[in-house]
Amino acid sequence: MFNPSDLSLRRLVAQMFVVRASGHLFDSQIRYPAWEPTRERLRHWLEDWGIGGVLLIDGSVSELRLRTEQLQGWAEIPLLLCADIEEGVGQRFTGATWFPPPMALGEMAQENWAEAEGLAREMGQWLASEAVAAGLNWILAPVVDVNNNPENPVINVRSFSDKPEIVTALATAFIEGTQTQPVLTTAKHFPGHGDTSVDSHWQLPRLAHDAQRLDEVELLPFRGAIAAGVDAVMTAHVQVPLWDEQAPVTLSPGILRQQLRGNLGFEGLVVTDALVMGAIANQYDAREAAVLAVEAGNDIVLMPQDLTGGIEAVCEAVQSGRISRDRILESVRRIAKAKDKLKASTASALPDLAQVGRREARALGDRILQGSGQARPGPVAAVEQGYNLVIVDDWLRSRYLDHHSPAIAIPKQQGYQPYLLDLHGDRHPSGAMVSQATIVQVFIRGNPFGSSAALANLTEEWLNKLLRDGDLRAIAIYGSPYSLKRFLRQIPTSVPYTFSFGQMAAAQEIALNQLFPDSRLDWSCLTPLA
Repeated sequence: MFNPSDLSLRRLVAQMFVVRASGHLFDSQIRYPAWEPTRERLRHWLEDWGIGGVLLIDGSVSELRLRTEQLQGWAEIPLLLCADIEEGVGQRFTGATWFPPPMALGEMAQENWAEAEGLAREMGQWLASEAVAAGLNWILAPVVDVNNNPENPVINVRSFSDKPEIVTALATAFIEGTQTQPVLTTAKHFPGHGDTSVDSHWQLPRLAHDAQRLDEVELLPFRGAIAAGVDAVMTAHVQVPLWDEQAPVTLSPGILRQQLRGNLGFEGLVVTDALVMGAIANQYDAREAAVLAVEAGNDIVLMPQDLTGGIEAVCEAVQSGRISRDRILESVRRIAKAKDKLKASTASALPDLAQVGRREARALGDRILQGSGQARPGPVAAVEQGYNLVIVDDWLRSRYLDHHSPAIAIPKQQGYQPYLLDLHGDRHPSGAMVSQATIVQVFIRGNPFGSSAALANLTEEWLNKLLRDGDLRAIAIYGSPYSLKRFLRQIPTSVPYTFSFGQMAAAQEIALNQLFPDSRLDWSCLTPLA
């Protein structure tokens, strides 16, 4: 364990900051330059400032392994290397296993609680082992929000359930599974982001419940996660008027000290949600937000708007007496303790990458998909010429659809040619297609910065047209069970449908086999690109 007392004030404070960076190795591959620094700038922050960690996104799992080794090599003190991998390393990094979203397990728990708990535990174990092999040592999961608001635009299927007891049981099992590996886990987003209809990536939601309701619903899963030994708790950028009428939870000393530390007895790391999110960034100066986050009792400041400015501002607050040096030491000692736990995953000999994406892990994902899916099965008749209308939020950012995806390949074998639609092109159905037999596939779920409401409205507009023209043959929905319920209100019982919580290739193939039971992927039907 490094000794915090040996560090200068600036390096002490820098240990409390975690920045976002690309998982790719080259600057030319950076997708979001506003949030992801160049190689030289990141190296400067690690070597000269001594920041405590990096949140990684994008790239392949093999790139990630090289990237994490590179970053650890630049740092004097071992880093916390984390990722939002609530659904597996493959959710963010190609080549690794991408599991179904947590709500799929919650669906299974309603039928077989013990089986769902066992699968959640097994998922946690596989996810953690792949994370360690890739060089990650901090999992920003599980989500323990209770998604009891169907209009929630950002939590949605990231939650295990709308029932606090199911969320508690499955999150606890998931955490227990990860504890076979040298990784940290994170319960998020305290005290609960499930019963909101506002996305905190854009603005500040309110959670206006009384004490009994908060205790029985929102806080129950956090108690379970803490009892299970979760290493960190991430704050939510939400306002809870009962506890603090002014500040959001992330910036509220009273809430973090009295409720999280006091009432719940949590002694691990408290980490902010990203400070670049609109709920904070639109209301507070970047430097002052970092000071307020530390002042409130957060141990780690995640994705500050201005890294060096934030570090300098916290140092100035210590020098002026606004924040005590002991307050900083308190957090850095927690960070040092957490990093000491991770010695095995920061050593030179990490596990072989061959254990990433193994058949057993993929089979586990398939089992969850099959156990949680819904369908009014086909068969849907093959046609000589028809349409496969595929609706997504943004085609250019889709990670689960390409030329070879089952959602494209299977219908094509049956005569349904792809007709691709998103929120950024010509979306109006009037006169857009010649009247022909059509199947509809919709990829829709709550996502940060997503547009699920607009996507649902667009889908309904097209369904109405196809039903009027008598062209709708079947519908497949990937992601949100709330959208499924909404669309089924207008779909006649004579029309087959299939639903999957997942959106990845495995989910597409399993779902479409319900509509085209005799189909088998035949890559010869796909015309190579010129």
